[in-house]
Amino acid sequence: MANFTYLTQEGHDRLSAELVEMKTNGRLHAAKAIAEAREKGDLSENAEYDAAKNAQGMLEMKINELEKVLAHARILDESSLDTSAVRLLTNVTIKNVKNGFQVTYKLVSESEANLKEKKISAGSPIGRGLLGKKVGDVAQITTPAGPMEFEILDIAI
Repeated sequence: MANFTYLTQEGHDRLSAELVEMKTNGRLHAAKAIAEAREKGDLSENAEYDAAKNAQGMLEMKINELEKVLAHARILDESSLDTSAVRLLTNVTIKNVKNGFQVTYKLVSESEANLKEKKISAGSPIGRGLLGKKVGDVAQITTPAGPMEFEILDIAI
């Protein structure tokens, strides 16, 4: 059974645009780099040619991975989410019990995670620890920095 990737419509559109960009401009750029390196002579000792071929291989690998993500993607409708507990795509306001620091995060899939936008992966240690918790619950989470406790203050869409 395939593992699904749950995405917002915005995330799906962004990944689709990224895939189109890689397939068109990315492949064109890789082909030009290989052609330029090929013109420089003996391919057996041409490090520039080897680097261009490796870059092309990496591009094709990324394209393949993105195609798999999109093939198994399920788009979630944020308007129909239940906010009685922390779930994927909910905004959760938490307070660090130790220092009182409050922050609001949106739990998203790994491919949409972006800490600058306060979007954390549901698969991260904090995301996993928050899933299923309700307002007022205290989540005890083991992070790379050590154990932490967060109180759930609010859950919203």
